[in-house]
Amino acid sequence: MKLPMLLRHGIGLGLLAIFLVSGPTQSASLRGSRESMMRQNRVAHQHDYTFLKTTKHVNKFIDLGLLVKLPGSRDYELDGVSFPYARPAVKTFIERLSDQFRAATGEKLVVTSLTRPRSRQPHNASALSVHPTGMAIDIRISRNRAARRWIENVFLELEKKNLIEATKERRPPHYHVAVFPNAYKAYVKQLERSQKRNMVTHSVARGDTLWHIARHYKTSVAQLRVLNDLGGSEIYVGQTLRVR
Repeated sequence: MKLPMLLRHGIGLGLLAIFLVSGPTQSASLRGSRESMMRQNRVAHQHDYTFLKTTKHVNKFIDLGLLVKLPGSRDYELDGVSFPYARPAVKTFIERLSDQFRAATGEKLVVTSLTRPRSRQPHNASALSVHPTGMAIDIRISRNRAARRWIENVFLELEKKNLIEATKERRPPHYHVAVFPNAYKAYVKQLERSQKRNMVTHSVARGDTLWHIARHYKTSVAQLRVLNDLGGSEIYVGQTLRVR
């Protein structure tokens, strides 16, 4: 029995069971292997993602809204990316990761590749590569040891949860990350529900400053700025600030 065309294009799969997408828990490692590539490829097929062959094919999926644009932000930038488009879950992953990465390290995340059709794959690319599906990212490796340690620990934790498959590549040096879309989207929804339940806010009163608020809630001014997307210390009476 043939799947409907929209299903083949990756639409309407939100109810696919997470265990089907990610399988049993795997031991986390950033070492590449054929098993890792096969796992990524298997997830792509379980999502019924199309492996795009040409630039024209990529443009068609962009027009259909199946691939979304990643324009860059204050937290991440694109360098040398031929097609700045990816699956929506990948965009969410980059936005969340880059926000946390910049807050932790002070650096921007640098994305060096996203969707690549098979006609634009490098000569040493694996035939199992999922870049043509739009569910993979290449990220530049930081020169800062602490930044490398931070992001590699994050990758390993997400691998343990069966949300991504990450590899530290040597030629050329970069992190290759395949996001498992349905599992990752479910994970983010769960986090957001938990954060909403545990969120603590403060209504700014006359005389309040970020320093006084941070001291009262036993946090830091820097953390208040991150939580509330503040570029400076200016706040106003009646403003609601998230403090946790």
